[in-house]
Amino acid sequence: MTQLPIQTTAEPERAAPVGAFAPLRLPNFAWFITGTTLSNSAQWIQQVTLSWLVYELTGSGAMLGTLNLVRSIATLGLAPMAGVAVDRFSRRGLLYATSGWLFTISLVFGLVLLVDTTLIWPLYIFALLGGVAQAVSMPLSQTLVFTLVPRILAPSAVALVQTGWAVMRSLGPAVGGFLILWFGPAGNFFVQAGAYALVALTVAKLNLPSERVDVSAVTARGSLAEGLRYIAAERTTRAFILMGWVLPLFIIPTFSALPPIYAKDVFGGGPDTLGLLLSAVGVGGIVGGFVTASLGHLERRGLLQLMALLLLSLSLIGFALSSDLWLALVFLMLAGFFEMVYLATNQTLLQLSIPDALRGRVTGIVSLNSGLMPIGALVAGIGADLVGPRLITLLLSGSAAAIAVIVFLASPTVRDYRLSRAMAAQGASDR
Repeated sequence: MTQLPIQTTAEPERAAPVGAFAPLRLPNFAWFITGTTLSNSAQWIQQVTLSWLVYELTGSGAMLGTLNLVRSIATLGLAPMAGVAVDRFSRRGLLYATSGWLFTISLVFGLVLLVDTTLIWPLYIFALLGGVAQAVSMPLSQTLVFTLVPRILAPSAVALVQTGWAVMRSLGPAVGGFLILWFGPAGNFFVQAGAYALVALTVAKLNLPSERVDVSAVTARGSLAEGLRYIAAERTTRAFILMGWVLPLFIIPTFSALPPIYAKDVFGGGPDTLGLLLSAVGVGGIVGGFVTASLGHLERRGLLQLMALLLLSLSLIGFALSSDLWLALVFLMLAGFFEMVYLATNQTLLQLSIPDALRGRVTGIVSLNSGLMPIGALVAGIGADLVGPRLITLLLSGSAAAIAVIVFLASPTVRDYRLSRAMAAQGASDR
């Protein structure tokens, strides 16, 4: 198909400010990161509330894993076509549509919880409907970063977006846990609705580049096939996509499916303990994000990614072996730090390997990675029921550590990859 380019209004690279926080000096990016941070806060409040309700009503780790599975069904089904939509339709319109949808379902579900908090099935319905918006928002937000900033600022911009996510992972669960204590679960969903209303206001503030809608006769299926052909032909892109599978399969389940079990059964706490566990990961992630943003033009990004994965895995092993809550929190902070370094580095190198004309489609396909999360969460939940949360964490984290070592020894494509190569490849694709 003939892809009509989207022109960028980002400042020329030679005029771009230098430094870890340089992207924040661009008003468009500042409004964008504000909106994504608000959206992430609502997502984390939702996660802690749904997880706590499900475990309170069922006491089952498998049911927690099933919740994550349901949440991602829509993502698995819609993400590839959502990526096509990002390339073909108005991105501003898509931003308004996703925030409006999430505002509506959050408000409605808050009202449902005011009536009855003992039913299980509405929790899964809400998770499914939320996944519909997530399928669009993931490729949309990742694509917009590279539209709003010059290429030279892309590594810092990606790290700052991920840092905003970490900030809300730190604050969101704590707010969610305490809101359950103070106002009940329904209050959490009203807070979410308010956050999504504010997201819509930040979209109105964005001065997006002039958009030209793709009016070619190529079908959506044909557009998706273009993205698949690109991934099949590009070894570097494939390598970073495969590296992205490690987090949802082996790492994130410990952060998403198991914390309620650790909070209640291992450390004998309640919603406040759950909030502390999740927030510790977020605190480490905040520091990790700022450190990654400050790395500037550090060349050995492939090696950095592998070292971060290994240290992340070892931190989670330390967490699983901890009998004291405060020691466990220290290990979780370290895990959050190295997770953020790994995630920001992987996302930066992956996005720099994709040409602008295909970014939405390829990113939509890459978003299927999140569909692996419920698989890992289900394994973690069932494993926690069968062998306990500590042992399943050791098995998952040990597997991730083994992958880091194997890739280091066997894959020069990842191990020796340099930032200058990524920048050069992106510049060539733009031409």
